[in-house]
Amino acid sequence: MITNINKFLLSSALAVCLVAGLSTNNQSKATEVIDLTAIDGYSSKSMWVREFINFYIPEINKGLAKTGNYKIKWNQAWGGQIVKPKGVLGALQKGLGDIGVVTTVFHSDKVPLQMVAYATPFVTNDPLLLAKTVDRLVEKYPQFKAAFKKFNQHYLTNGAVLATYNIFSKKQIKTMGDMKGVKIGTAGLNALWLKNSGAVAVKGSLVKYHNWLGRGVVGGIMLWTESVVNRKMYEVAPYMLKSDLGTANSKAITMNIKSWNKLPGEVKKVIKSASIAYRDQLARVAIDVAKKKRADFSAKGGTISVLSQSERQKWAKTMPNTATAWANRLEKKGIPGKTILSEYMDSMRAANQPILRQWDKE
Repeated sequence: MITNINKFLLSSALAVCLVAGLSTNNQSKATEVIDLTAIDGYSSKSMWVREFINFYIPEINKGLAKTGNYKIKWNQAWGGQIVKPKGVLGALQKGLGDIGVVTTVFHSDKVPLQMVAYATPFVTNDPLLLAKTVDRLVEKYPQFKAAFKKFNQHYLTNGAVLATYNIFSKKQIKTMGDMKGVKIGTAGLNALWLKNSGAVAVKGSLVKYHNWLGRGVVGGIMLWTESVVNRKMYEVAPYMLKSDLGTANSKAITMNIKSWNKLPGEVKKVIKSASIAYRDQLARVAIDVAKKKRADFSAKGGTISVLSQSERQKWAKTMPNTATAWANRLEKKGIPGKTILSEYMDSMRAANQPILRQWDKE
């Protein structure tokens, strides 16, 4: 016969076993915390950094929360905390960060395939179409990812963070003739867009232009409206020439290879998915912001002139064939530059883009 004492002891033993079992089960399902450092030399004033903070990181966190198996502890280092704007590629190569935004326009010699839009101005003002097209090419041609692998990085996606480039200046410019002799700050391959225009390209970066304009180092800049308004460059460049030179995929999201390889498969899958969502988010925001910031530019006292279609066509025909030169340089390296150029242009033609020059057919 089981006495009340025995019943109590049995119940207590069962309770202990149950608690122990639950404890063991909880331990086996404990969330693994992964430390990741995200970097960019630009601050949160820049749209893509702001969206990294407010969209990309939460998107990754949300994806991981579905199973609860993993959680990322984010260390965010923006605006020169670890690296300057041009130094992200090298910093990720050395492992100074785990994931970051590489401004590819600064590295046309190192990741030349990322320059496809810079080689083909006056083709598209649609950043979403551009970003998706580039990623399709990335998946088809291994040379895209191989370029980043040389610098110890795993490519995740590209980013088109602007709707179109325009000219902003200290003195009003309405035609190509007004550009003669004007020094215009620009970066990377799009300096070639100014060749034969009468203007003089001066290579620099976004963080320098306000100072340069104020000191008279340059008389104008080739940028997109959001960057000009956010950095108050209308104070020193109150004139905008709406020339719609085209959008460009100036960013790439990459991870240090060692950091990437250490990640569990589930985490890799979530980051891949979130990266594509971030890519598309950047493009959508770029389009919306362009309209708003154009109005803001005017509200801040800026004057907007529209370059006529005939002048735009003249500009497109006057500049050297940057695309053919770009493709030929790739061919010399054993990369099918001509084929990639043709496929890119075919995609733009299929999407009925307002192409002013058939770069692959000259």
